[in-house]
Amino acid sequence: MSVFTNPASSSAEQAEAYTRAVLGLVGSTDPLEILEHTPKALRTAVGGMSPDLAGRPEAPGKWSVRHVLRHFADSELVWGYRLRMVMAHDRPILTGYDQDAWADRLHYDEADIDETVEEFEVLRRANLRLLQQASADGLKRVGVHSERGDESVEHMIRLYAGHDVLHLRQIERIRVAVSDSA
Repeated sequence: MSVFTNPASSSAEQAEAYTRAVLGLVGSTDPLEILEHTPKALRTAVGGMSPDLAGRPEAPGKWSVRHVLRHFADSELVWGYRLRMVMAHDRPILTGYDQDAWADRLHYDEADIDETVEEFEVLRRANLRLLQQASADGLKRVGVHSERGDESVEHMIRLYAGHDVLHLRQIERIRVAVSDSA
């Protein structure tokens, strides 16, 4: 199992390893630049891809590009809620969620590619607007993640930037795998 696998039932050690690995994907790049660039990178990554190929997983039991796109949009929705909770409340609890249950029960395999990317773009714009309006003190505000503990807005910015990098790379990998098998 990869360090980037993030099951809902993971131990504190697994959650910590996942967080370190995702943060490491940001490197010395400004995380806000990554967050701002991701919508365009996502459009480029799936440009010209047929719905058939977008629906093919890279291997049995793995996600397809369609799944990853839907995960991007739903993760952005969750992050927006978490940001708003942390910025408006004192040390709110940030509930984790089972991404595989969401993918299954929310029918990620049926997602429309273009609609999903558009939804992600709208949500990302709203979240970036919120961050641009945040004060220095606002960026230091903390929520308590149910699996990972204290997370400041600054930390979440880096974490979601790394999450973007992780899943953009995943889309590239899946696209190559399903194109080779076509």
